[in-house]
Amino acid sequence: MIPIRDNIPSRSFPIVNNAIILICVVAFLLQLANAEQGALVDSYGMVPARLMHPGEVIETIQQVPVQTPYGIQVREVVRQTSPAAIPEWLTLFTCMFLHGGWMHMLGNMWFLYIFGDNVEDCFGHVGYLLFYVGCGLLAGITHLLTGPDSAIPTIGASGAIAGIMGGYLILYPRAMVLAIIPIGFFLQTFVIPAAVFLGFWFLLQFFQGTMAISSAQSGGVAWWAHIGGFAAGLVVTFVLEKLHWIRAPVHETLPDTDHISSYRGFPTHRVRE
Repeated sequence: MIPIRDNIPSRSFPIVNNAIILICVVAFLLQLANAEQGALVDSYGMVPARLMHPGEVIETIQQVPVQTPYGIQVREVVRQTSPAAIPEWLTLFTCMFLHGGWMHMLGNMWFLYIFGDNVEDCFGHVGYLLFYVGCGLLAGITHLLTGPDSAIPTIGASGAIAGIMGGYLILYPRAMVLAIIPIGFFLQTFVIPAAVFLGFWFLLQFFQGTMAISSAQSGGVAWWAHIGGFAAGLVVTFVLEKLHWIRAPVHETLPDTDHISSYRGFPTHRVRE
């Protein structure tokens, strides 16, 4: 499911959310401009084994295709992970602003654009920045604890954005999301309750994360960082809302059922506090 937009208006300009998107895009373009992208990722990505064993040489075995007289064969090569360019613990922060490819970056930024402005609206600019970074940090720690011996660099804003999505679910459980859903060879648009959209997303992460542990493979995706970030955003937002430490969210009513499957009838209510 690809979200297009939601029906929650923002009462303030999301300056922090837009700034984070801009920083991530600029950081990715700088990655592309760097002749040694792999070294950059090694230097500023979060490597669990490097964090758990600071100062030690971290080695990993990689399978590399090699041309031989008998054709291309895959051989195992021992590779040493480059040392971090900054103190190891700081890579928990710098890894949030690096991405592994265009789809990785664009997908993350689009989800942040859709859900982040409304969360910033409730948290305020400074509070939202702390919330975003805190969720990203807890997401990284979750990934670290579930794979402490991994020598694979971890990069991406997915964990922090998962925290934003968890916060959105608490603040706007009755919101509606216009989404594109592929059905066979066709793309269809549907208006889906945000609780269904985000709940399905979380269950997918949990299922994939559990399968990754049981198979000892992650497929290159830090599923448990997503789970940890989402849970952190969910819990922190729930507590802060109950304590009335954040601004009350916009309250929306469910749209007329005649509009559920129509893009033109997608509700765009005005602010009602």
